[in-house]
Amino acid sequence: MRTAAHSDPHPPGTRRVFLRSALSFCGLVGVAAVAPGLVRAAPGRTLSFLHTHTGESLTIPYRGAACYEAGCLEAVNHLLRDFRTGDVHRIDPGLLDILCALKEQTGSDEPFQVISGYRSPRTNTRLRAGSATSGVAERSLHLEGQAIDVRLGGVRTLRLAELARGLRSGGVGYYKSSDFVHVDTGRVRHW
Repeated sequence: MRTAAHSDPHPPGTRRVFLRSALSFCGLVGVAAVAPGLVRAAPGRTLSFLHTHTGESLTIPYRGAACYEAGCLEAVNHLLRDFRTGDVHRIDPGLLDILCALKEQTGSDEPFQVISGYRSPRTNTRLRAGSATSGVAERSLHLEGQAIDVRLGGVRTLRLAELARGLRSGGVGYYKSSDFVHVDTGRVRHW
């Protein structure tokens, strides 16, 4: 609780306050206070993201040795929200596991560059109407928080798509002209 004697430089509702509370829930507030913007890897699985549309970044241990970290997953849900509407949706933790496996296979230390995470029904409808050749599915798994479109620094998108296909963990789309890879936790398929 804030008192008049203590003035928080970050007003309630800001991204920093949200991430600080999420990191605190994960037991990492001390690390975040020592190195703002950099959370060291904890035992388990850690991912880094850079959202290409919002400029937001996040490095977070989303899974401990035994289970997913609820507060950390909330921070991921927020980062991967529909950036057009601000709608937040639960992201399938299995999607994060796929990204983690890809990161391990590539050996890249770069963050995943997020093109699209969750998409609200309104955004999906608008994108479908915008172009008949856009490749936006009517029942896109983005609507369920089960899909993400990414790039990974230092890794050609074609190579990233090949590695994702090799995992056989869900759908993989390679979009050469837009330079990104779609991965999802749906049935195994590729395009």
